[in-house]
Amino acid sequence: MIEIISGEKGKGKTKYLLDKVKADVKTAEGSIVFVDKDDKHMFGVDPKVRLINFSEYKFGMENIDEFIGFICGVISQNNDIEEIFIDSFLKVCSIDTNEGLIFAVDKLTKIANQFHISFIISISKNEMDIPEELRKYITVSL
Repeated sequence: MIEIISGEKGKGKTKYLLDKVKADVKTAEGSIVFVDKDDKHMFGVDPKVRLINFSEYKFGMENIDEFIGFICGVISQNNDIEEIFIDSFLKVCSIDTNEGLIFAVDKLTKIANQFHISFIISISKNEMDIPEELRKYITVSL
């Protein structure tokens, strides 16, 4: 399953994600992973959640295929992952076009279906600026 949290920069997407992680960790049967562009939210995430500071791993990753490979590596190390939160999705994945966004969400959808993982991603765009075929994944628009 894919969930998109959309909204312009500064609208509260990260706070929403952090609140959702806090709520979900209480009832999760599997593991939860939180991927962020830096470690500034390190103390805002429950210690049970695997926080990945993507800037520590980004070297050499230049496109969405390499990011997807990274995510598959994370999944391969823990077959108990239930949810993966990705904050600042466009920045983390170096996506700068709608075509790139569609491609990335399509790849994540395939991974989500195969491994029964939910991806909750934040995208710094207004709902109306997100490609129409991806709007069905928007669960919160700020």
